[in-house]
Amino acid sequence: MIPLSSFPPAAADKMFISAEPLDIVALLAGAHHPKAGALVLFSGEVRSNSLGKEVDCLEYEAYIPMAVKMIRQILEEAHAKWSLQLAIARHRVGRLSVGESAVVVITAAAHRGEAYAANRFIIDKIKHEAPIWKCEYFADGTKEWGGNCNCHKVTGDPQKHIYESIPSDIPSHTMRT
Repeated sequence: MIPLSSFPPAAADKMFISAEPLDIVALLAGAHHPKAGALVLFSGEVRSNSLGKEVDCLEYEAYIPMAVKMIRQILEEAHAKWSLQLAIARHRVGRLSVGESAVVVITAAAHRGEAYAANRFIIDKIKHEAPIWKCEYFADGTKEWGGNCNCHKVTGDPQKHIYESIPSDIPSHTMRT
């Protein structure tokens, strides 16, 4: 693996933020490492319903210079914390149809525990901290802008994220992580 800090700045936008569909197969094909016994792939998909409404499509916008910087830092933090052999994150911007992948995170580590923990850490930090916003367009003609994080709709507190603590009274199907 090329150390994350050695990526040239000009390539960073293409590495982390994409206006083009994410090619999960190509990302996965390039994600194997001989020292990794575990590889975890997460793909955040555009689902057909949200907030009790039928979704037509989503649109993502990002403050790209800051999003790139933050995603790089998140990957570097996960790499150091879990001794990863590989950490990849790509997020889409633009209009996405139901079924498309909005974000992909791939982690590879010596063991599955580290690969899973790092993957969850990366996606949670990107969703909750990176300057990426989504607009949900509903079939009834309405739309709703928000951050990547909708935790406040479950927790009731904009400062409390589901991944920080999951009370037992919140059904898992309502989690938006």
